[in-house]
Amino acid sequence: MAGEKGVVLLDFWVSPFGQRVRIALQEKCVEYEYKEQDLANKSELLLKYNPVHKKIPVLVHDGKPVCESLVIVQYIDEFWSHKSPLLPSDPYCRANARFWADFIDKKIYDCGTRLWKLKGEGKEEAKKEMIEALKLLEGELGEKKYFGGESFGFVDVALVPFVSWFYAYETCGNFSVEKECPKIVAWGKRCMERESVSKTLEDPKKVYEFVLVLKKRFGVE
Repeated sequence: MAGEKGVVLLDFWVSPFGQRVRIALQEKCVEYEYKEQDLANKSELLLKYNPVHKKIPVLVHDGKPVCESLVIVQYIDEFWSHKSPLLPSDPYCRANARFWADFIDKKIYDCGTRLWKLKGEGKEEAKKEMIEALKLLEGELGEKKYFGGESFGFVDVALVPFVSWFYAYETCGNFSVEKECPKIVAWGKRCMERESVSKTLEDPKKVYEFVLVLKKRFGVE
C-alpha cells in the first residue's frame, strides 16, 4: 500500500514502549525500517524527530514523526484501519480501553522501576503497588480471552511487553506474578501464541540481565 511507504521506527531493543509499536505494526502487516537507538548517546535523528521528550519510540511516517507509544499505536490503528482493529468501534469501549492503557502506563512501569531501584521499605511499597495494579488488571480481564473480549486489542498491546519483564520484577521484588495473578500469566501465554508478540518480546532472562546492567549503572546493589 502507498501508505506504508517511508515507515521508520526509532526504538531500543528492550523498551516495552517500543515493543508496543512493533506489535501494532506487525498486527497490521506494515513493513517498516527499524533504527536502533543508543539512549546514552542520542542520535541527531532522535533529537530532530522528538525534540520535546527526546525519547523513543518515534514512528516516522513519510517524514512526519509521531511520538509517545500509546499515541503511536492509536495512529497506526487509525491509519491502517483496513486490518486487525485494535481499538473497539463503540465509543464507551474505546474510552475504557484508553483508560486501562493509561493505567498501565502510570502504574506498571513506575512500580517495576522502583522494584529494582529501591531498597527496604521503598521496594516493599513498590511490590505492594505492583501486585495491587496487576490484581486490578486481572479483575478487568475477568474470564475474557483478551482485555477487549475475543479480539487482541489496544489494552493487550499496552500491557503484553511487560510480560517479559515479570521475571526481573519478581527476582528484584521476591514475589511471584503467577501466584498473585494467575489469570494475567495465562493471558500472557495466550498472547505469546501470536506471532506479532512472540517475535517482539525478549527472553525474560535477557531482560533481567539488562536490569542488572541498569542497577550497576545507577549504583544499586
